Amino acid sequence: MDNQTKKKASFTGTIGFVLAAAGSAVGLGNIWRFPYLAAQNGGGLFILIYILLALTCGFVLLITDIAIGRKTGKSALEAFGAASSKFKFLGALSTIVPTLILAYYAVIGGWILKYMVDYFTGQGAQTATDGYFGAFLASPVSPIVYTLIFLAATALIVYKGVEKGIEKFSKIIMPGLILLIIGIAVFSVTRSYTDPVTGVTRTGFEGMYQYFVPNFDGMTVSHFFKIVMDAMCQLFYSLSVAMGIMITYGSYVKKETSLTKSVIQIEAFDSGVAILAGLMIIPAAFVFTGSVDAGAGPGLIFVALPKIFEAMGVVGHIAGAVFFVMVVFAALTSCISLMETVVAGCMTLFKKSRKQVSWIAFVAFAAMGVVVCFGYNLITFRMPLPPSFAVDATTGTILDILDFFCNYIMLPIISLGTCIMIGWVKKPQWIISEIEEGGKHFKAKAMYSIIIRYVAPVIVIIMLFKATGKF
Repeated sequence: MDNQTKKKASFTGTIGFVLAAAGSAVGLGNIWRFPYLAAQNGGGLFILIYILLALTCGFVLLITDIAIGRKTGKSALEAFGAASSKFKFLGALSTIVPTLILAYYAVIGGWILKYMVDYFTGQGAQTATDGYFGAFLASPVSPIVYTLIFLAATALIVYKGVEKGIEKFSKIIMPGLILLIIGIAVFSVTRSYTDPVTGVTRTGFEGMYQYFVPNFDGMTVSHFFKIVMDAMCQLFYSLSVAMGIMITYGSYVKKETSLTKSVIQIEAFDSGVAILAGLMIIPAAFVFTGSVDAGAGPGLIFVALPKIFEAMGVVGHIAGAVFFVMVVFAALTSCISLMETVVAGCMTLFKKSRKQVSWIAFVAFAAMGVVVCFGYNLITFRMPLPPSFAVDATTGTILDILDFFCNYIMLPIISLGTCIMIGWVKKPQWIISEIEEGGKHFKAKAMYSIIIRYVAPVIVIIMLFKATGKF
């Protein structure tokens, strides 16, 4: 990529970069994963541990990715090789992972788009009926149509480039997304419902109390350790670290931008949305079901929440429509960052223009998305997964297998390789010097060095053992 192209492919300023990076971080992991993990892991205790990990390990891993991208000026595919020839393989892995993730993430985006259309066409009540979601997945046509529409929207924004596409879209969507989340959270917390059988009135404020107040009932050392591991896994899933995304975005960041302030702002966006997502879902679940645990994974958004919206009556149909608009935005911002990472790498690898690669990528991802969709009807096979990660006992569909392989095997491996490269081969000062570019002061340099060399690698190794069922 020549200097002129590199100059054009950049964010216009800090705000554009922060909103784009936050858009990547804010996704389905915040909305369907964080709330049920918090509900299952002591409420406020999980939130507290998550925030502490975000301020330490999360901060270090995120700023490392961004600094590698800005220092080398290259996409994830080439950045590792530019830093150290011995770690060039991490560039390939960092491009393969977003490719695999987008293959199924776009399918989920299609599901969300389908539900949004249902609510806006007055079919919201049908989504709450038993078997609706399963029947939709079993259709050989409908999921594919919505997946292709969702992918086309993603490809169009990436096609327009960094400034006119990604940055412009993020500046419009992210503020609106935050406002929608806050509005739905306030709506959820202020609900109340009187059970016609018991006569007991439940309020959203009671649900909020159970969400925020730490629960130590039956706490053991083993359980506490599980909470820490769940929080760390969520951090990886949520912050987009080790996916090549932040390295690619980092290569578009100007030298005058403060990386420290930017990372703090990105994490504030990400953690804030995750916590607000819990406020959207957990109080409503408590009010209308009597439990703060509304389910996990796809079942939370596509099965449990429609039933809650239906229980709210007419106002629930409006709330459901607004909610699915918000989730479509969240899924779209994440998919844009995934496709951008792949497109940026392929532009370098094949020496093609952004426009050419964007549409080739659309066709390729459409084909992969079709295969994932068929995993619920025409290609129905399951493979073994560790029990703690499998959706159905100990097996998973094509989507489940890709999700497990990418998030619980590949991401930790890439992170471990990054920690070794920066902590022990290049040395932490290689990154610190980039963070302090332009005379900026990095107060956390001592913490950074300790975490990148010792703490993060140990945690990542434990995560790998846990994922493979060895721990």
